[in-house]
Amino acid sequence: PLVLTVNGKAEVVVQDAEAYQSLLDRLERAEAIAAIRQGLAEFERGEGRSAREALEELQVKHGISR
Repeated sequence: PLVLTVNGKAEVVVQDAEAYQSLLDRLERAEAIAAIRQGLAEFERGEGRSAREALEELQVKHGISR
């Protein structure tokens, strides 16, 4: 990447599309890992509900029959 400055402060970063896509992919993975960790922590604290309960609630809420 190339950092362009204005008055000594970074203003713009220029990088090739492949490097940018790689950065986006790594960010997406990091966000997914953080969400999984949050879900596991909530589960360990006894928060949340079973998948069956959640699916049944969604079926009722959206009028979906089996």
